[in-house]
Amino acid sequence: MPRTGENIYKRKDGRWEGRYIKERIGGKAKYAAVYAGSYKDVKRKLDTAKRELGSSGVMRGKKGKVAYIGERWLKEAAVTLKKSSFNKYEDILRCYILPEFGENELSEITNQRIIDFANFLLLSGGSKQQGLNPATVTEVLSVMNAIRVYALKRDYAVIFSLECISLKKDPGKIRVFSQEEEGLLLAHLQENMDLTALGILICLFTGIRIGELCAMRWDDISLSERRMYVGKTLQRLRVTTPGGSRSRTEVKILEPKSSSSVRIIPLPDVIIEVLAKFYVPGTFVLTGKVSRFMEPRTMQNRFKRILISCGIQDANFHATRHTFATRCIELGFDVKSLSEILGHASVAITMNRYVHPTMEMKRENMNRFSNLFSAE
Repeated sequence: MPRTGENIYKRKDGRWEGRYIKERIGGKAKYAAVYAGSYKDVKRKLDTAKRELGSSGVMRGKKGKVAYIGERWLKEAAVTLKKSSFNKYEDILRCYILPEFGENELSEITNQRIIDFANFLLLSGGSKQQGLNPATVTEVLSVMNAIRVYALKRDYAVIFSLECISLKKDPGKIRVFSQEEEGLLLAHLQENMDLTALGILICLFTGIRIGELCAMRWDDISLSERRMYVGKTLQRLRVTTPGGSRSRTEVKILEPKSSSSVRIIPLPDVIIEVLAKFYVPGTFVLTGKVSRFMEPRTMQNRFKRILISCGIQDANFHATRHTFATRCIELGFDVKSLSEILGHASVAITMNRYVHPTMEMKRENMNRFSNLFSAE
């Protein structure tokens, strides 16, 4: 295995091999190698070879500043990106990449600069300088790599590679309501049923995302056919004003995050009667108005207040989606059906991200061993 941040390997014959990019032709890397009997010696040889390569100017490719290349990459990528993705990449460029590398020639950025940059973001990044989580740093590095690939295809000189660093993502704690908590929440919703409570109820029984709920109109729900069409999502996005300011945001109703997110979900009979009481054709589900919607952050705040009223530990609205998926597995859903209901591109996403076996499920499964042993 290579050492972190280096392209140095120990060979089967006992020697150490250090590889480096000697030149790039048409965006493709051509490698060379040095060899030695120890890691220390091969690293010294590798460093010498890289220095000589840099001073000799053998590396081919034109020069360009990161700011120029990055902005051209984003402009061309905008044609295929969703608006939300474009905004995210634009923010990453503006907040992280350009302040650090913007005025540098892309050809001057080394692997060590990338490693130092990632470490800085992890330890001191963010507006409060408290460090960014590994998932955010991974997104920043992903944009940096996209710029790198764009540059190579257009014959710019590049010497760094994102293979020099690997971040271990912290999956974080996934919040799933226990059956007791969900029971308390459902009882509160039934006793205080209004459009906000109805929205939470819909999510607990269908697993749709908060943006999808906020964008949903009653015309997307067919009570006679007992099904719901999910084809839009509501998001607040940053917009660039003519003067170049990025401080303004707008709420947009957009296509969902992926084609697999466009789906039809069968509705359980248990909520059909409740839906019928509030059904107003042509209006938004959460407001009952034709032209007035509810923003996700407003729904999030109302949800948290309801949790406080129920005496339930704090959770984000997305916990309703995790809880729905977990309950489905407990009830014996086949994973393929669940994956399509959740709008995932693959079953693997469903299993890895949204299926969280409870202790009760684990205990039940373990007790299946009981029949294999009987005390005499």
